[in-house]
Amino acid sequence: MLDQILGQLGGGLGTGNTGAQSESLWNLASNVVTNHPGGLGGLLAQFQSAGLGQQADSWVSTGQNMPLSSDQLSSALGSGNIAALAQKCGINPQLASAGLAALIPLVVDRLTPHGRVEQTHAGGMDLGAMLSSLKSQFTA
Repeated sequence: MLDQILGQLGGGLGTGNTGAQSESLWNLASNVVTNHPGGLGGLLAQFQSAGLGQQADSWVSTGQNMPLSSDQLSSALGSGNIAALAQKCGINPQLASAGLAALIPLVVDRLTPHGRVEQTHAGGMDLGAMLSSLKSQFTA
């Protein structure tokens, strides 16, 4: 799935191999979700406070996900924060921003299958364990 996203982003914006970029992009998205103050709920609250509540609500709900542009992502999370995270993961900031904009709605959707943010996920898994179990769906 991430390879498809990278392909839609213009062949990974001309950097590196797709497999490594997929892994890096997944790690970046996982870090954004798990390390955000307040976890998934805190991340969603940040999108809501940036005027993207309708989009964030659509990712949690069981209906269609509204898209997120890289500009909206940068506005909500800060382009400096995205650039710093991208550098830690070894990918360029433009790829990080575009990839996260495509990936965050999908990840949030998968983490909220019942239309709400759960404190404990399926089988009592914490957020990190849930993301680990989702990784194969996105990087295969």
